Amino acid sequence: MAAVSAMGALSSCDKPDKRCNIVFIMTDDHTAQMMSCFDARHVRTPNLDRIAADGVRFTNAFVANSLSGPSRACLLTGKHSCANHFYDNSTCVFDFSQQTFPQLLQDAGYQTALVGKLHLEAEPSGFDYWEIIPGQGDYYNPHFITMDGSSHQEKGYLTNLITDKSLDWLENGRDKDKPFCLMIHHKAVHRNWLPELKYLREYEDRTFELPDNFYDDYEGRIAASRQEMSIAEDMDIVYDTKIFTEDADTRLTGTYKAFISRLDSAERVVYDAFYDSLAVDFAARDLHGKELAEFKYQRYMRDYAKVVKSLDDNVGRVLDYLEESGLDENTLVVYTSDQGFYMGEHGWFDKRFMYEESMRTPLVMRLPESFDRKGDITELVQNIDFAPTFLELAGVEVPEDIHGISLVPLLEGESPSDWRTSLYYHFYEYPAEHQVMRHFGIRNERYKLIHFYHDQDFWELYDLQEDPSEMTNLYGREGYEDIISDLRQELADLQEQYDDPVRFGYDKARQ
Repeated sequence: MAAVSAMGALSSCDKPDKRCNIVFIMTDDHTAQMMSCFDARHVRTPNLDRIAADGVRFTNAFVANSLSGPSRACLLTGKHSCANHFYDNSTCVFDFSQQTFPQLLQDAGYQTALVGKLHLEAEPSGFDYWEIIPGQGDYYNPHFITMDGSSHQEKGYLTNLITDKSLDWLENGRDKDKPFCLMIHHKAVHRNWLPELKYLREYEDRTFELPDNFYDDYEGRIAASRQEMSIAEDMDIVYDTKIFTEDADTRLTGTYKAFISRLDSAERVVYDAFYDSLAVDFAARDLHGKELAEFKYQRYMRDYAKVVKSLDDNVGRVLDYLEESGLDENTLVVYTSDQGFYMGEHGWFDKRFMYEESMRTPLVMRLPESFDRKGDITELVQNIDFAPTFLELAGVEVPEDIHGISLVPLLEGESPSDWRTSLYYHFYEYPAEHQVMRHFGIRNERYKLIHFYHDQDFWELYDLQEDPSEMTNLYGREGYEDIISDLRQELADLQEQYDDPVRFGYDKARQ
């Protein structure tokens, strides 16, 4: 199935110069819990919800490696990290000489454009136009790198500026007689969640629900007990919650001061007026223990929600432009994130683990008029599937070495009997920030089996039907022997299929 041909593409995409356009909007660390068409408890995202309401919502969408750079490499190549060789954010540089779907689309006559975050430590290739942010980028008055290699600073809020540039290319920069693929890649909602100034006071009257497992004790889960992404212990009071005074001294105070120093004097007055009042209140309350942990959680949730609000506004701007210009009739609009994120589940922020909150990713699509599919798609899909999907829609033959599966049959309303029944995952970045151990595993519709390796060697098994929060490790318990045996065999088969050299021992090649 990884070599699905383009013969099944819809007739509206077969005609010269009438092939489907693609607008691919991807954010960073935006989790399904903070998107109201998936989870209505916390925020409202009316424009993101428009995409789902007008099209399809994938209820079982996952990533292959829950980390920004590796996830982006999987997206571009349609291959797992073991094949695209971008394993982690610490040591890797993406090789753009390898096959990517933008290059294949460009070769087939598509105009390709990328605006925003790349985070692959390399200059983009395969794009007719690109303008990217350096590294993680800055929310306030950011720098951009252009195709001539120069860097310049612009005034404004990054999410707005990325959208401005994307819409300008759609209106003025492209050849309107050719099909296009535009990739709009936002920094939002990445740490440290600096809001647009006009939204500083949004959600301040809101007390967010504490997850049931916020005070998880990690019994029976060694890796979970050793991570460094606890809201209580590892969330920086200055950098993350913006509780800053001139004598503040934390590991990340200097970085925080550099971020907000990008504001001009008038902007800084507005910013300080809000956050200084919080610092005064915080000092008066003298919080410790659980009270301090829950204070950090509420500050985290509020600032994250504010950044989502600006993001949702800008998705609405793109949708409005497509409708007003008539492009919506023949354009596939995709919205997703590079992975999920923890919003206090297990007491955490960040991602990396194969557990549900970070392996899952939100995915909604608004389809061209020639498709009539609407509603939920429940099949297991993964971010390696974008490349073959876009290629098939463009009438381009899908290379046989791509690991992903085209989603076109699902978008056409089919339910293929031979669709995949399990997903493979592999995380490599350890030892590194947050200290999440290296692990790989398999997830099917009910069970998840994980092997932690490198300087440790242990397994975890979860029954997602009975234990969706993944609190009870069943590995080694009586009665699960056959399930474990079957999953280990299927896991070995997937590693063979994807030619991942790691089996069930240590990763000798990368120690």
